Amino acid sequence: MVIDLSELRLRQPIVVVLGHVDHGKTTLLDKIRGTALVKKEPGEMTQEVGASFVPRSVIEKIAEPLKNIIPVKLEIPGLLFIDTPGHELFSNLRRRGGSVADIAILVVDITEGFQKQTEESIDILKEKKVPFLVAANKIDKIPGWKPLENAPFITSLKKQSSAVQKKLDELLYNLVLQLATLNFNAERYDRVSDFTKMISIIPVSGKTGEGIPELLAILAGLTQRYMQGKLKFVEGPAKGVILEVKEEPGLGHTIDTIIYDGILRKDDTIILGGINGIISTKVRSILLPSPLQDMRMAKTGYKSIDEVSAAAGVKIAAPNLEEALAGSPVYATPESNKIQEIRKIIEDEISKIRFSKDVLGIVVKADSLGTLESIVNALEKMKIPVRVADIGPISKRDVIEAELSAKEHEEYGIIAAFRVKTLPNLDTSKVKVIYGDIIYQLIDDVEKYITDVLDRKKRRTLDSLILPGKFEILPGYVFRRSNPIIVGVKILGGIVKPKYPVITSENVRLGDILQIQDNKKSLDKATVGMEVAMSIKSNAMIGRQVSEGEILYTDVSKEDLEILVNNYKSSITDDMKEVIQEIIKIKRKDDPLYGLGINL
Repeated sequence: MVIDLSELRLRQPIVVVLGHVDHGKTTLLDKIRGTALVKKEPGEMTQEVGASFVPRSVIEKIAEPLKNIIPVKLEIPGLLFIDTPGHELFSNLRRRGGSVADIAILVVDITEGFQKQTEESIDILKEKKVPFLVAANKIDKIPGWKPLENAPFITSLKKQSSAVQKKLDELLYNLVLQLATLNFNAERYDRVSDFTKMISIIPVSGKTGEGIPELLAILAGLTQRYMQGKLKFVEGPAKGVILEVKEEPGLGHTIDTIIYDGILRKDDTIILGGINGIISTKVRSILLPSPLQDMRMAKTGYKSIDEVSAAAGVKIAAPNLEEALAGSPVYATPESNKIQEIRKIIEDEISKIRFSKDVLGIVVKADSLGTLESIVNALEKMKIPVRVADIGPISKRDVIEAELSAKEHEEYGIIAAFRVKTLPNLDTSKVKVIYGDIIYQLIDDVEKYITDVLDRKKRRTLDSLILPGKFEILPGYVFRRSNPIIVGVKILGGIVKPKYPVITSENVRLGDILQIQDNKKSLDKATVGMEVAMSIKSNAMIGRQVSEGEILYTDVSKEDLEILVNNYKSSITDDMKEVIQEIIKIKRKDDPLYGLGINL
């Protein structure tokens, strides 16, 4: 089959969707495309860049109710939407999206306003000089809003009460002010007189479909206006980026690719990055997804074509793609004398992402170049050094590299593994392997581990540890019932000191010890058998939350207990051993791993 190039005399514009996490980017696109993409992502966040072609006919059909208000006469074949994740950790994917985008939709939750990733998205758009409009999403969450499924916003607005309309205006004005602080003039779309000088804000609901007709109509109009000089039929060899590498029945290994420039033809030589070096191969077939079908969701409906012009999402079948790297650039070349030049360009780009440095830092392994780049950049922004960054499963070399870092800096003995596994029979006991399939969560886990290790280092002297202690509130010796509680106590085991936190036998936090006195003299500690006066800073009251005669314990953290037993075992008395065993039983009610492996 040969695609009709007469339909491609004007290039499909590439639309990028940006915004803060959970502000509804994928839900909004899902409403336009009519697919269930939003339900297929871990953590309900889009993890890779997805692409879908929305043809001209669909745009015109959706915008039909507005033909008398916003006439839409499309000359473009349609729009190619790139669904770029909104979390800041995806900055590199977003930059790639921003650099090839012709226009952008900035999605903002109207009830929350601008957030961190909203402003970051605008910075990227300004840097790349990409025009954008604002989709003020989730209008259905405005209290009292009466939804009108799939209606134009202007129609739905008329059905709302005056109170709801006033609230909407307040929320929109907030967005206008936030954009003004970033040096943008903005207004609700139906109040804009010059779309080239003001940012259009379009109230929408990805859930109910309200406002979608205006969004598409204005998006198409702005696209054609801003791209008058760019909508020519594209000449030259194709350039693209690999979204995913897949093994397909009957096709072998294939690459799902966004072509953002030029023309890709069957039998073209393509050059791309591979796990073990640059791959040069010949296109065996080009498969184009049917309109309104996201490439990652398409199971059937692909049609084989002889050539395709940018912008398009295609599946490419070719020999030797089993080691292709997701996130790698793809260049087509009909001229053999250009191959070495292109190989060098790709090698240079990939070497900045996959590397091994002679520094003390952590090891990062990921499933694609895009995710690897995002993780490494996020870590470096947090001042967490990276020693090795690579693709594929965790190997013996990775473990050795992490062990080398751990010898000098214990906190860097980490392998951060994103959607990759460990090779069989590999001993990783001397390093910390942190697995994850949501990038921001993996980063949080790495940061927490490093912080915990550094905190433990600071507390590694015996005097700084919270030691195990047990004491009884003596009946008849309550001098003050509430904050601070002042009581007479008897130390039944271990050691008790001022500033120690106190828990009940049910692991309920009671408060912190303020002072310990014996015959009106302040003590720095009390040991087994002593009877002393104690003041406790607490919101509890004697006779209500805690009783005379009740047994209380010091609140010993898991880390402090491990340091005490591993480093200061000789300091543990027999009575303290009994207290430790009791505290372990209490703590395990809420944390089954507390004290696991402790050998007294």
